[in-house]
Amino acid sequence: MWKLKIAEGGGEEWLTTTNNHVGRQHWEFDPDSGTEEELAEIDKIRNNFKTNRFENKQSADLLMRMQLKKENQVKEIPEAIKLEETDEVTNEAVTITLRTAISFYSTIQAHDGHWPAESAGPLFFLPPLVIALYVTGDMTAILTPAHQLEIKRYIYNHQNEDGGWGLHIEGHSTMFGSVLSYITLRLLGEEADSGAENMAVVKGRKWILDHGGAIGTPSWGKFWLTVLGVYEWSGCNPMPPEFWLLPKFFPIHPGYKMLCYCRLVYMPMSYLYGKRFVGRITSLVKALRQEIYTEPYEDIIWNNARNSCAKEDLYYPHPLVQDMVWDVLHNVAEPILARWPFSKLRERALKVTMEHVHYEDQSSRYLCIGCVEKVVCLIATWVEDPNGDAYKHHLARIPDYFWVAEDGMKMQSFGCQMWDAAFAIQAIMSSNLTKEYGPTLKKAHDFVKSSQVRDNPPGDFSKMYRHTSKGAWTFSIQDHGWQVSDCTAEGLKVSLLYSKMSQELVGEKLETECLHDAVNVILSLQSENGGFPAWEPQRAYSWLEKFNPTEFFEDVLIEREYLECTSSAIQGLALFKKLHPRHRTKEIENCISRALKYIHDTQNPDGSWYGCWGICYTYGTWFAVDALVACGENLNNSLTLRKACEFLLSRQLPNGGWGESYLSSANKEYTNLDGNRSNLVQTSWALISLIKAGQAKVDHTPIKRGIRLLINSQMEDGDFPQQEITGVFMKNCTLNYSSFRNIFPIWALGEYRHIVKRA
Repeated sequence: MWKLKIAEGGGEEWLTTTNNHVGRQHWEFDPDSGTEEELAEIDKIRNNFKTNRFENKQSADLLMRMQLKKENQVKEIPEAIKLEETDEVTNEAVTITLRTAISFYSTIQAHDGHWPAESAGPLFFLPPLVIALYVTGDMTAILTPAHQLEIKRYIYNHQNEDGGWGLHIEGHSTMFGSVLSYITLRLLGEEADSGAENMAVVKGRKWILDHGGAIGTPSWGKFWLTVLGVYEWSGCNPMPPEFWLLPKFFPIHPGYKMLCYCRLVYMPMSYLYGKRFVGRITSLVKALRQEIYTEPYEDIIWNNARNSCAKEDLYYPHPLVQDMVWDVLHNVAEPILARWPFSKLRERALKVTMEHVHYEDQSSRYLCIGCVEKVVCLIATWVEDPNGDAYKHHLARIPDYFWVAEDGMKMQSFGCQMWDAAFAIQAIMSSNLTKEYGPTLKKAHDFVKSSQVRDNPPGDFSKMYRHTSKGAWTFSIQDHGWQVSDCTAEGLKVSLLYSKMSQELVGEKLETECLHDAVNVILSLQSENGGFPAWEPQRAYSWLEKFNPTEFFEDVLIEREYLECTSSAIQGLALFKKLHPRHRTKEIENCISRALKYIHDTQNPDGSWYGCWGICYTYGTWFAVDALVACGENLNNSLTLRKACEFLLSRQLPNGGWGESYLSSANKEYTNLDGNRSNLVQTSWALISLIKAGQAKVDHTPIKRGIRLLINSQMEDGDFPQQEITGVFMKNCTLNYSSFRNIFPIWALGEYRHIVKRA
């Protein structure tokens, strides 16, 4: 039976930590654990997911919830209620639903104060790790039979009905998802022929061949196929490590101009490209060469394949100028750099590149900024030294990325521990039931305090392309180390809210100096246009995005401003200024003023805002409204808010809810879910916005209809059902936040409770 371990190092000598592993979560398998009843229940929920996998593609995190409810010794939870259409939405009904919801959510809080949850969904996260471990020869050492079984379960459960796999679990089949998933199954021992025990492999191969074969894999897929040995470097567009030697002022310098996520993918990729590394050509690799192409491997003209991409995958086509640059680098620069004396330059570039890889590894405790970067850095350190300490440190951190649920084992983007905790705290506080949930809030407060980053990256961090981080909060845990503007602002906000509460109830408040450090980080990140980027100051020109080398993402190459980050910064700084009016007052006032202008300027003509990290217009509008209200705007004095409310009301569905498809993000046009279904998370975002803006004073009915839907959707145990995915990144890929289904209905109900209590 699988068990989730919280805030433990597991006795692993190669793990390092800055805060005794607070927030760390990893799964371990114990074949001897679990009662007959527990094992039967796990089989039941797994079979239920498998049976309904084409209708309900999101797992509901039931294994984790089952474990924590048992460990936390759940007391009796108030019984959920249902309202008839003619029943009034009373204070009593809302309060009962809130108590039921918060009581349930308290039972799945970890002992260190955070709420463990899945943060996964993309199907290209896990296969590169399997490929990397196969290449290094450590697959069976790291992936036990139990791991391999769960990985295969996950891939099978998310195969589309047409036989292919998508970019993410709700998406249409793509060559990228299909080739990587197929290869993973083969590396894990599944047979390819028509007599295979599981026909999913046969169907997957048929989809690949019917759609043109692996030649159409996008660039990241080409990279991993090459490392494995089933593609050729001459079929990849160049990734010269010499770019890391460019002067700082160079307009396309990858370290100073490129988005951190992007540069930390291409940094170790460029090392492997410069080394022309290819894994050992085994009999299985030779077999794969014959299985995934529509023509014999030896007959493929690799140079012609460099810019090929299956139409199913193509979201961001390369502009002509980009292909011209690739051609020059491939046909002119690379042959020159391969010859002496220019080969000496490559040797130096490779050395410098790995210095930066090691710096990133060490400063993030070998977590790296995310799972894509983690695996490329892992294999780069192995290529440099298979017996080196860096590679051993990397192996020890692999479990941090695994997540097990009823649909199998997946790989997380990393984790959303701090992000979820900040929202959960505010949701519970919104209910005005804080005295009843003091122990829950105190544990969460301890987690927030333990998760703040207390130091900058080591050494001369600006030389290593890093920004100040002292005082920040990360998206996940302190060990991760990467500052994020909105996570820092939300961490600041909840710390300030706690400071107004009784210390007997929620524990000692965060030191004032730590609050100042957080403010300093936030102020350091604002762009000239008033908006806030996520990780680092915006330093590049927008035209550089023309050289985005990925075919399936958008807005991947440079740092840019985000509505959500700007909103969180406004809210955090506005509350700080109110409670601490003497620290950097004029700078904060100026910052908020410029940020508010950015919010106003980015409103769409229909009254909405585009959210870059959640789906999508509902999410963005919620963030924008929160910021405007935090600065004193309301329906009486703000045309911007009136337009926002009109937009939300125009999208309300007949059942009182809201439901927005992930296609809104990709197509940049509001799109309802199929069948005009509602989604409780998006319904909650819309309701919070309307309530805070003051819509109840104009017309209470639309809000009441939405609240009725939330009340009637609550499950008997106080949980809410898992529905469609609500997270997104880089416009075209989705990410599941399984705690959102609990957090945001609580928050909306809490905000509504203020209305009915005043009525």
